[in-house]
Order: sequence, then structure tokens, then C-alpha cells
Amino acid sequence: MTGRLTIEVGLVRRLVDSQFPDWADQPVRPVERNGWDNSTFRLGEDKKVRLPTAASYVPQVEKEWRFLPALAPHLPLPIPAPLALGRPAEGYPYPWSVQRWIEGKPVVFEQLTDPVGFAADLAQFLLALQRAPAEGPAAGADNFHRGGALSVYDAETRRCLDRLAGEIDAAAAGQVWEAALAAQWQSPPVWVHGDIAVGNLLLRKGRLSAVIDFGSSAVGDPACDLVIAWTFLRGESRAAFKARLSAAGFDEAIWARARGWALWKALLICCGHGSTLPTELSARKVIAAVLDEHAGSASAPS
Repeated sequence: MTGRLTIEVGLVRRLVDSQFPDWADQPVRPVERNGWDNSTFRLGEDKKVRLPTAASYVPQVEKEWRFLPALAPHLPLPIPAPLALGRPAEGYPYPWSVQRWIEGKPVVFEQLTDPVGFAADLAQFLLALQRAPAEGPAAGADNFHRGGALSVYDAETRRCLDRLAGEIDAAAAGQVWEAALAAQWQSPPVWVHGDIAVGNLLLRKGRLSAVIDFGSSAVGDPACDLVIAWTFLRGESRAAFKARLSAAGFDEAIWARARGWALWKALLICCGHGSTLPTELSARKVIAAVLDEHAGSASAPS
């Protein structure tokens, strides 16, 4: 991506000192693992500064400022709490934010004390998010269509399938994609996080303790939030995640669309667009799992 800014500690220090002098005595330091949409810095012991790295991520700042305080009371786990809005200055061209720091470590499967319990807790969080009043922005270009129609990525997906023919079972992958497109969302929109991935889930003492980074959130189709079933969960934990959500009313159509979202992203990675974190399953393994599951659902008695 062109035009993505590299943001240094010195710039953040100047922005904080000039706009929020009450925090001028609190140290600024980088976080251990930074994001892509936003650069994040620790401010003191209980705050973080988030700065968009490109113009396309700017709408996330106001969205989180406006909607996170309303969502928090409905959720069983902590989420970021906005504290202040910064304005462009010091040569930095975008609005930025200060949020409450949430203690925790990024999720690593081997560090889970109870993988099945983790999967159940995550499913419960998603169900609570979907029950929150759906008063928010509709899925669209501002959040990269997370919660929107998969058809937006149809041409891109088909190009990847053509390119990877001979490397994967492109015919079977095409069937997964067609099934996802056919299973359209027909219910009222609900809140979706938009990026339920290991980098946005925090652990404390081996348990899921918080969910962060709601920049891709919107109201729409919740299928996009289920991709972690294949990118991270495995074995009994994957089964528990699916069982908990299916018991709450998630039908095969939702899972078909979720497999479509997982397939789209994995195909892009295989074509050299993006990468997986070391703590995630490889794109090839994601594709294999999605194809196996689709084949099983297609052969299951109706």
C-alpha cells in the first residue's frame, strides 16, 4: 500500500505535549506488536495513543470515539475506552485518539489454559455484540465491507482461483465460493467487529480477557467474524466455537458465508497479498480445512 505513514515516538510526544499538556509528564513508548491500520504507542501506564497510518483508516477514529462507549455495557469483556481526540498537527495530517490501556498479551494457542473454554468465551462475546442495539454505520468501503456482501470480492477471488489452479483444488474452492455467494444474509443487521483475529484478542492467565481494535466494525452480516474458526481454532476448540454459535441459531448459510470470507483471505495470502501471523494457521491449511468442511456439509443429510 502506498502512502502509509511511519510514525515515530518523537512525533507522538510532540502531539501529546501540545494538545494534552496534562499528560506531558507521562512517557511515550512503542508497543511490542504494532498494527497495520494504526500505529499504537503506550502513554504512561494506563493509556495508549492510536494514530491512523493512511487516509483510508481515518474514519475509524471517530467511529470508535462515538460507538465504543455505547457498546461496552452490552459486552462481557473489556473493550477500548476512548479518552481524548487529537487533531492534525506537527506535520501529522490525520485525527488521532487516546484510549484506555488494557492489560493482556496477544493470543497464542499454546498459551491457552483451556482452548475449548477460550472458544466458548469468544463465541459468547460475539453473541453479546450481535445482541447490542444495531445503531451504527453500515458495512461499506470505510470498513472494507466487513459485514457486507461477499460479492464485492468476487472478481478478486476468481482471479486468485485462476492463478492458483494446479496448486490447490481450484474446482473445490470455486464450489465453496459459489456456495458462499448463494447464501445471502437476509436478517436484520447486527454489530460485527470486522477483524476478529489473534492480534485483536488479549489473554490474561491463559484466558480471553479483552477484545480490541474496533476500527473495522459496522452493522451487517456477522459471518465475517467467524473466520477465526479456521485461521486459529482447531480440533475440539473449533468444534466448540461452532457448536456454541449454532446452538444460538447460526445456520448453515452463515457458516457457508464464513467459509467464503476465510477462503477469500487465504487465497489473497497465497497470491502474495498479505500474510499470516506466526500464531495463525497457514493460508494453505486454512484452505484445506475450509474445503474439507464444505465437503462434509454438502454430504450431510438434510
